[in-house]
Amino acid sequence: MFNSVNIRLAVMMFLNFAIWGCWYVTIGTYLTMTLKFSGTQAGAVFGTTALASMISPFFVGLIADRFFSTERVILVLHLIGAGFLFAVTRVTSFASVYALMLAYCLCYFPTIALTTSITLRNTGNARNFPLIRVFGTIAWIIIGQIIGNLGIEASATPFLIAAAGSLVMSLFCLALPHTPPENKGRAITAREILGVDALVMLKQRSFLIFIVASILACIPLTFYFSFTNAYLNEVGVINAAGKMTLGQISEVGMMLLMPWVFRRVSVKGILLLGLAAWSVRYALLAHGNAADRMWMFYLAILVHGVCYDFFFMTGQLYTDQEAPAQLRNTAQGFFIFVTYGVGMFIGSMLSGIAVDFFTTSTAPTLVRNWTGFWTSSSVAAGTLFLVFALFFHGGGMIRNREDRS
Repeated sequence: MFNSVNIRLAVMMFLNFAIWGCWYVTIGTYLTMTLKFSGTQAGAVFGTTALASMISPFFVGLIADRFFSTERVILVLHLIGAGFLFAVTRVTSFASVYALMLAYCLCYFPTIALTTSITLRNTGNARNFPLIRVFGTIAWIIIGQIIGNLGIEASATPFLIAAAGSLVMSLFCLALPHTPPENKGRAITAREILGVDALVMLKQRSFLIFIVASILACIPLTFYFSFTNAYLNEVGVINAAGKMTLGQISEVGMMLLMPWVFRRVSVKGILLLGLAAWSVRYALLAHGNAADRMWMFYLAILVHGVCYDFFFMTGQLYTDQEAPAQLRNTAQGFFIFVTYGVGMFIGSMLSGIAVDFFTTSTAPTLVRNWTGFWTSSSVAAGTLFLVFALFFHGGGMIRNREDRS
């Protein structure tokens, strides 16, 4: 399993997700507590991640499919992204923060699809993918503990750490296995530039339902990513960022179990378990507190492994399984587009609006009805679970590439 190539791919995942983990969990805290942005403004800034996921993956995937090796595309994106991250620490206005975060996210989020693609191409074994991807989660745990223990959640320092990590990632890309474009020399059509070739996959009824469900699922999912850290800090949880890394520890456990799960549970079953876990998580957040019901917060965090792995990782592998060989990079970009893009953009906007809606007084003494905020998310995820259970009938089992007919 862990030959030279796989070790390099594991280090790649570690670095790529350490960069993301530096700022993603705490950005809501920094924006609302330090820069004093409103919930709607903070949601809009968080939504730059989704906008970037809608705009860039198609084009970057197209470049990696046609013109340049995948590892060199990742190198350039991280090098440029480091500059934008540094610039974020030097501004305080909403317009400036928004513009710079959008520019950065346009560089970073294509790398999620590209690192998945380069891993699958160089291993050829979908069931081994979680054992490499798990190092990204380990990185998230380590960086979260560092930021939480240093007490810098509400500062701009996490962005500086992420910028340094981006520079290291750029250098490390030179050591990645050479992964040339699979379709170099082929003529490019307008259909490919616009992503129409990837859209043809929607003719499959099961894949269409899967994509629609993915978009809808990411709306309530974004509520967690946007405001959990700010919520836990507000209700008095000590070292919230550090405690939230327990979710990534559970994610490691789930990833190690995924090869076993793939052999025994269908795609539909795995996705339904993931959606059910999200509904339970939000209910726990709605009714927990930092005193006698702190166990609810711990449980809500620990269920993250099922929430994330059973939905996002399975979705990536299912997409790779359904895509024609010549469109796998573009298909991964399409999955990122609909999840981290369309779904999370809508979710980011709605989460900010919801926070303001459940705010019952005006600044400087803001009082938020967090119970109502999290209950609405739980109901939304539970409703989606029922809809998906009724209408999705495909998927089968996850198979290795060499086993597919």
